[in-house]
Amino acid sequence: MGSASNPLVTSSVAVDSSPLPSNLTQDDLKKLAAYKAVEYVKSGMVVGLGTGSTAKHAVSRISDLLREGKLNDIIGIPTSTTTHEQAVSLGIPLSDLDSHPVVDLSIDGADEVDPSLNLVKGRGGSLLREKMVEGASKKFVVIVDESKLVKHLGGSGLAVPVEVVPFCCDFTRGKLEELFRGAGCKAKLRVKIGANGGETAPAVTDNGNYVVDLYLERDMGDLEAASEKILRLPGVVEHGMFLGIATTLIVAGKSGVTVRDRFGVKG
Repeated sequence: MGSASNPLVTSSVAVDSSPLPSNLTQDDLKKLAAYKAVEYVKSGMVVGLGTGSTAKHAVSRISDLLREGKLNDIIGIPTSTTTHEQAVSLGIPLSDLDSHPVVDLSIDGADEVDPSLNLVKGRGGSLLREKMVEGASKKFVVIVDESKLVKHLGGSGLAVPVEVVPFCCDFTRGKLEELFRGAGCKAKLRVKIGANGGETAPAVTDNGNYVVDLYLERDMGDLEAASEKILRLPGVVEHGMFLGIATTLIVAGKSGVTVRDRFGVKG
């Protein structure tokens, strides 16, 4: 199994182990995890606001608590233009890392989570800004439903994204595929899907870059080594493996909600 930045984590601690209603949708589970994560937010905090279908529930919940007066003096640092637009529409005060280089707490979802709390993120295309904000955070709470738990990164069969510059992007795509040929890697440039369902043009990130998606048939091995290999390639901006960054994992499943913390991290 791949490993990286691998301090042992505590065994799962049940927050609410009573079975949940059987008719809950995946989105309901995401909302449960998000609302639990927002309990970590305290007045006066600088909070990293994640991106995606799970994180949007946390952003909405923070807005509700501000409006109700249960939170105050919150400053949000959005991780994408989409989250920026949502937070503005909800009246959450915003800033950036230039003004607030230390973030008290970030809350975000993940596409995959391995047993050591390493993550794959960025299938929505916001991996660079997410990693900048969450890497600058004292505490990073990851919120997922149980479908995102994997034995090793890439184990879902879905993409491990890499943000690349547009210049000679197919050259970079080929180099990435070569790096992990032993893991059965297929590297594909991400494209936008048109209204008629056809592929149109490369998908562009908030930073004006492209994304190469790595599809792996087997475990890529040592994750720190894999990270270094990717980042050494000219043309690569950042990858979607978040290694040793998450401090707390909140998982919502049919059997309840559980929380896992890394040793030495206070909730």
